[in-house]
Amino acid sequence: MLFILLCIQVVVQVPVVSEETLAPPQNIHVDKWLLTWTPATEERDVTYTVQYSSFDNRVWKDVPACVQTSFNSCNVAFTKTESEYGCVMLRVQAERRGLTSRPVKACSRYGDSCTPEVRLTARPGSLTVYLSENHSMFVEHGDNAQHRVYYGKEGESLQQMYEDGTSSVTIHKLEEGKHYCTKVQYIIFNQPYGLESCTQCEVIPESRHAPKQTEVIVAVVGVVVILAFLISAIAYILIFHHRRIKLWLQPPCQIPDHFLFEPFPEHHIRSSPSSSSDGHWDIISSIE
Repeated sequence: MLFILLCIQVVVQVPVVSEETLAPPQNIHVDKWLLTWTPATEERDVTYTVQYSSFDNRVWKDVPACVQTSFNSCNVAFTKTESEYGCVMLRVQAERRGLTSRPVKACSRYGDSCTPEVRLTARPGSLTVYLSENHSMFVEHGDNAQHRVYYGKEGESLQQMYEDGTSSVTIHKLEEGKHYCTKVQYIIFNQPYGLESCTQCEVIPESRHAPKQTEVIVAVVGVVVILAFLISAIAYILIFHHRRIKLWLQPPCQIPDHFLFEPFPEHHIRSSPSSSSDGHWDIISSIE
């Protein structure tokens, strides 16, 4: 009996548990003090509350004109007077039938006195975030005012990894061919200040030297193989066919006609002064 009651209780509580979560608003942007967002659900009974927090006060307060509003926008110019330099952080949460979604922070699409202006350049293995050092925060706080660059792969949380710098920041050792996203926020005395820049993503290009290196290696191996083949062929011919090569290189040997000597005339021999007294002479008729 007790087991049956527990089963009934679980079945009854299933829909209640499913209703305890409420999807938060999306695409929350600020442009010239106008805050806009996109509803995460099409239901009409969902309302939204906008909150702000300044650098001096970490407590989140409601924006009076945007408490449980059914609109998808809110004029937040009121918050300009609530913080030094008029910089605050904003967030929006959805509400329905007593349920509240998690709050989502707003970002600024364009750089201003409270949000850094960001430009990205992707190179093989790295991503450079170009930031200006000449901003109002630097004038007032010097090197105590820096940029905090959050980064990560597309789809991952951007709060886990970050780098701080007074100006542009280059992030190294990134995977080539992957999408990486960044967002930037001012920090003063290591505390976040003002709105974050909206997320921007770039693809890390692949290195171009890798294919060239492979081509060079293949070319070198090919040349070595060809040279080895030629050397082997030449060595084989010189060792086993040297006699034939000598015959091919031997020039034709023919004695020209004018090289043959004619026999001396007899009257030249008889008229020689020493022919009668020096002995007998043989006449050479030809030379082979």
